[in-house]
Amino acid sequence: MTIDQFNFAGKKAIVRVDFNVPIDENGNVTDDTRIRGALPTLKKIIADGGSVIMMSHMGKPKGKVNPKLSLKQIVPAVSKALGVVVKFAPDCANASNEAAELKEGEALLLENLRFYPEEEGKPVGVDKDAPEYDEAKKVMKASQKDFAKKLASYADAYVMDAFGTAHRKHASTAVIDEFFDKDNRMLGYLMEKEVKAVDAILDNIKRPFTAIMGGSKVSTKIGIIENLLGKVDNLILCGGMTYTFAKAQGGEIGNSIVELDKLDVALNVMKKAKENGVNLILGSDCIAADGFSNDAKTQVVRSNAIPEGWQGLDAGPETRKAFAEAIEGAKTILWNGPAGVFEFDNFVGGSKAIAESIAKATANGAFSLIGGGDSVACINKFGMADKVSYISTGGGALLEAIEGKVLPGVAAIKGE
Repeated sequence: MTIDQFNFAGKKAIVRVDFNVPIDENGNVTDDTRIRGALPTLKKIIADGGSVIMMSHMGKPKGKVNPKLSLKQIVPAVSKALGVVVKFAPDCANASNEAAELKEGEALLLENLRFYPEEEGKPVGVDKDAPEYDEAKKVMKASQKDFAKKLASYADAYVMDAFGTAHRKHASTAVIDEFFDKDNRMLGYLMEKEVKAVDAILDNIKRPFTAIMGGSKVSTKIGIIENLLGKVDNLILCGGMTYTFAKAQGGEIGNSIVELDKLDVALNVMKKAKENGVNLILGSDCIAADGFSNDAKTQVVRSNAIPEGWQGLDAGPETRKAFAEAIEGAKTILWNGPAGVFEFDNFVGGSKAIAESIAKATANGAFSLIGGGDSVACINKFGMADKVSYISTGGGALLEAIEGKVLPGVAAIKGE
């Protein structure tokens, strides 16, 4: 069943949204991108004459009530975006009355799902290596099912629209579906778009295909890097991981960030790229700084010849040119992770150059997918969100999908 085929008239729909939005110290939403992303699904339900129950997590309260992570704070922002006064249920596991009272066209937001450990389904207070862990896990799985059943009891239909959590087998993403038949569970519009965007990258590749992987550590990206080596024509590796690759090849990297236990992994990536005929592009020069601050002194140096006491914080001019060549000639582009410490305005140049090249390629007909929190933050910071094909709301979920893993939140709806 697709959301377009379903008529919500007279029905209550419980929707897993991703309202894990940033808030300031006063509880004000500082970026409502994720709230806006859920609107097409929520508005469709209301327009049909249904009522909507929204459920989400915020932060990592680890199964305990934390007022600083209460979703009550975002009710005004959600109400404003949706154009409906949103009601609030202060206890997600005891919201039967609030749900029952919902009338056609009304909306209800449940309190943070992760205030209950059953949402994540992990035993609390038991060490993974402890002999009693397996039994505790079994008990928790049963409790997780009961929790999901309770959430399901509030509604007639279930809509999964939180791509950012689709890689987690949580009660609200991949257990709750068991309590709805296949004609009453579906992906929301945002999820449908995300799945199509991933398919466009993996199954409908127009070549050349250039992937840009940034970030500080090779270790967090190795799975996706290895998977991409069998798919891409050009692979750009940038950001902090540059210096692990430089060190692995015998370079001097000063005080730059490095994973000394991953030097062999870096060399293996280089070997595999060569074997697969992939054009692997690493930074040849960088903007080095004498300290980790926006106001540090800087100089352009070779990425493998950084003086002692200095550290690479951004891609250099030569590197940016090499990146631009691989990006601007591409027909399919994936970007995950910045080229430097983009939070500092003086070290944003490399990431901005990547964004500009992607925008140029997109204008020339390339399909560009931007995913992962920092890359999305970059695109938004540069005001270029409308110059790329698609911006994914899911960091970990997007990476796991591209890595070739089955996403529980998608598989559950499809009955896989």
